[in-house]
Amino acid sequence: MDSCSSDYPCPTKEDAIEAKAFIDLHNAAHSLLADEERFECVSINGGCTISLPSAPAIGLNRILGLTKSEDLDEAYDWMRQRAGKRFLQVNTDAASDEVKHWIQSKRLTTYGPGWAKLRRTADALPSPSTVKTRKVRHDEAEVFGAMMCAGFGFPENLTALWASIVGRDGWSCFYALDGDTPVGTGAMFASGSFAWLGGGTTVPGFRNRGAQKALIQARLEDGANRGVSTFVVETEVPSAEKASISNANLAKLGFAPVYNRSNFIL
Repeated sequence: MDSCSSDYPCPTKEDAIEAKAFIDLHNAAHSLLADEERFECVSINGGCTISLPSAPAIGLNRILGLTKSEDLDEAYDWMRQRAGKRFLQVNTDAASDEVKHWIQSKRLTTYGPGWAKLRRTADALPSPSTVKTRKVRHDEAEVFGAMMCAGFGFPENLTALWASIVGRDGWSCFYALDGDTPVGTGAMFASGSFAWLGGGTTVPGFRNRGAQKALIQARLEDGANRGVSTFVVETEVPSAEKASISNANLAKLGFAPVYNRSNFIL
């Protein structure tokens, strides 16, 4: 496999930490899921291509972080052998002419509004929330996984996917609480000075009460204590027609947009 160089550029650091998170999620969970789920992932030159056909989410069925047509060819050929919907994510504003021509040559079309990448540093962390949070315990992994599946509309048989990261090195998993009852989830994957935030869900009856803000704050504090200096996260690109509550919450807590990625359907 080629290493990164001036002739073979790496993904951005913001994409690289996201790819690392999903590669590690695959490493944690693939042996725990039934063989028929066909959870597969390949690391390619700092990016990855990942497939979990039964998961109704772009994030688990996509090509991410690739910047050269040779890598895209490898990922495309691999992904075309997978089932379900499949996607390519690219920041077309920063893509090389070579990559743009590659997309055109495959006659790929965009799908949905795309994803916004946001980033903030560990400086000037926000004040603690009035909503209480705590880390998920090892013996709560199955409950955590089930809550994540319910929040994202995943089938129950994928509970082990999210349960697998509870207590795993590099990962931090949190609950937001109503009294002692978990009502929201959040996860973070840290590697070096960067961390990726994901897995934010809230039980329907407790939405718009500050649970997600509290979970963001909890992960920022945890990451800062572990030496993280830069946090990244993705949301759907907001528009005048469709506001993004997640994007607004993140902006209030100091996250700023870095770039947008288009989703191309394969």
